[in-house]
Amino acid sequence: MKQRMRRDVSAFTRIELAVVVVIVVGWTSILLPRLVLKGRSSKIPPYNCVENLKEIGTAYRLWAGDNDNHIPADQTVAKGGWGDYLTNIDQGALCWTNYLIMHNELGEYPKLLLCPKDERKPATNLTTDFKDNTHISYFVGVSASDIYPQSIQAGDRNLGPGKVPDSDYGYSPTNGKGNDVAVPISGPVSWSLKMHSAGNASGYGNILLGDGSAQMTSSAAFIQTWLSRANPTTNWPAGHVPSSPSIRLVFP
Repeated sequence: MKQRMRRDVSAFTRIELAVVVVIVVGWTSILLPRLVLKGRSSKIPPYNCVENLKEIGTAYRLWAGDNDNHIPADQTVAKGGWGDYLTNIDQGALCWTNYLIMHNELGEYPKLLLCPKDERKPATNLTTDFKDNTHISYFVGVSASDIYPQSIQAGDRNLGPGKVPDSDYGYSPTNGKGNDVAVPISGPVSWSLKMHSAGNASGYGNILLGDGSAQMTSSAAFIQTWLSRANPTTNWPAGHVPSSPSIRLVFP
């Protein structure tokens, strides 16, 4: 009688299964943000500040994913960033450069960079008609990172010094020349009476955090809940280290 040949079918070992899971999770973390970006190309973004900032947060993640986890402000000019300029003081006039660098990741949507309540007008596109700060509503937190989820990556430009809200745009000058500011993590700062604060004496504004989430917050809550927990900037220009722990914000 002939013996039947038996073929053993072995199952995954635990180690092999763990390797497969790691690979799937890794590819998902890489591809999911890109699918989000691809998906939004087929629809018109909502264009309100919280959603705009969330989209900007996605753009940061996409850009960092292609640049060794560096954001534009933390990457050299030779590698496509603008970090070299930030070794100097007073770089507010170049705030727009941060967003120009991410124009592909922003899906070429100029309105993502403008609050609907801002007096400024959006650029017609993010390349040929985008050469200064006059089409931007959001400041840049140059030392923010997803390593520090509660670091402040961006926010409404109408933030200003002191406890009394300014009647204008705070740190953001109307001439579009920008402002490069050391903001103490103890404050005081407040949202001016422009944009979302209109009609509210205490002031309200929106921020983007390092983990990609966006929040609307009052001036008081911004200081107590977010600014006080922000990771202080350490790479200040030589000779210009603030006397108290601070974050560096570049305003358009």
